[in-house]
Amino acid sequence: MKIAEIRQMKPTELHSELDRLRRHLFDLRSQAVTEKLEDPSLLTKTKRDIARVLTALHEKGESESQIEQLQIHLESVAARQKNTGKAKAAKKQEKAQ
Repeated sequence: MKIAEIRQMKPTELHSELDRLRRHLFDLRSQAVTEKLEDPSLLTKTKRDIARVLTALHEKGESESQIEQLQIHLESVAARQKNTGKAKAAKKQEKAQ
């Protein structure tokens, strides 16, 4: 991903992209540990993309603490949605029985 593309994104898009890249990096690290990673350079490329997104966020006037707070908030919202989905599935199973 090029910095010119990243600079054109809105802050909310940048935060979602940052979240996506961090999850991708986690997946790549997991693959590296289990020796299923075919291209080890993807780790470095993903880290650089994360740095580019963070740079763009800083250029737009967001501090490190604001970025981290929003990331924590987004993670908690995603976890709640995941848990809500599990609860709904459990209720459907109970009704089916």
